[in-house]
Amino acid sequence: MMSATELQSKPKYFSIDQANAALPLVRRVVEDVVRQYHTVVELHQQQQSLAADNNPGQWDTLEINRQEATTRLNELIEELNDIGVELKDWEKGLIDFLSRKDGRDVYLCWKLGEERIMYWHDLHAGFSGRQIL
Repeated sequence: MMSATELQSKPKYFSIDQANAALPLVRRVVEDVVRQYHTVVELHQQQQSLAADNNPGQWDTLEINRQEATTRLNELIEELNDIGVELKDWEKGLIDFLSRKDGRDVYLCWKLGEERIMYWHDLHAGFSGRQIL
């Protein structure tokens, strides 16, 4: 019998139908990830510009907000991990679903804005290696 840790660490494989069925939830979480990522970046940039102004009170407020936004971003990423997908690009909302094709592991690839799963690539090929299903 497998332990809880072994069950959690076992990768989840998706068929094309399973990946497309998970897409409505994945899409909502990824939209939040992209939005939250931009918030973290913006707060960091504001902190950088304030550092030159030597305004510790405002910098501290921005730091608290940045930490909260980062925590929320990490929660969203954990939610994607729980679904069983891999976030590859926080800014573009690029997601990979582990799958099998011709007896080998591959990724079904989806990017925010795409209607459904239409591409796949080898594990080490990345976005530039995407091929039409």
